[in-house]
Amino acid sequence: MVNPSFTTDFTMDDVRTRTYKARDAWWTVFLVDPLAGRLVRFTANRTSLTPDQVSLGALLLGLGAAGCFWKAGPWLIAGAILYHLSFVLDCVDGKLARLTGTGTVFGGWLDYVFDRIRVLACAVALTAGQYAATGRPVYLGLGIAIVFLDMLRYLDALKVAAVRREMNGRLRDAVPADGPERVAVDLQRGFRQRFSWYLRVRDWLLRHRVRTHLVSGIEFQMAVFIVGPLCHAIIPVTVVAGALMLVFEVGIVYKLWLSSKDFTRALGEAETSRSPV
Repeated sequence: MVNPSFTTDFTMDDVRTRTYKARDAWWTVFLVDPLAGRLVRFTANRTSLTPDQVSLGALLLGLGAAGCFWKAGPWLIAGAILYHLSFVLDCVDGKLARLTGTGTVFGGWLDYVFDRIRVLACAVALTAGQYAATGRPVYLGLGIAIVFLDMLRYLDALKVAAVRREMNGRLRDAVPADGPERVAVDLQRGFRQRFSWYLRVRDWLLRHRVRTHLVSGIEFQMAVFIVGPLCHAIIPVTVVAGALMLVFEVGIVYKLWLSSKDFTRALGEAETSRSPV
């Protein structure tokens, strides 16, 4: 709700420096941030909306997209547009929280739960709507696959992050206060030795704020709920996007496995340095 008496003076530079992530999904960087950043500035400067209220708005747009997907036919285009707008608002809530300092732990939980509800509702509506329209059972299996892959990606991301935190934490505890600062960096040594070209690609992408995980859960969702419906090619787009996401997930697990070997080596070096001569 616009409140003319509630005004601040956040600039777009404030929005970019305080809310944009150093690395993000390419879909977000190129297709969401240009609009989301301006909406964040307007919301922060001209309204009293909270991040949780914006999250609720994103959920409602997502449910609206699900309703369009359920009706199928020409409504698929409307569903794709609403889903994209829903994702834009989903990015606005976090940026607004970072810009204004109004984020809460509960708000983070709410945002995560609303995301999962939106994906589940849209996956069921899209595939069930296509099954009702075509009578092809493959759409029912596709719906299960979409939900499973989305769940797999986000659970894997949480677990990988937790393992990395645990490794870095154990190394910090093992290294003496005056010990080498290179230990955490060395956790990537094995990967760098095998894929020296990776650093060049990573640095190029980083200059554009794009993370190397080019097909993540975000790109998968956008392919399924936007690209597929717009192109009237839901099955092939979903299959290709799902396969690419799994390839990148395998790459992340492989990188984590190499890091675990470096962790064992670095931990041994740290414990040796602490042992009395």
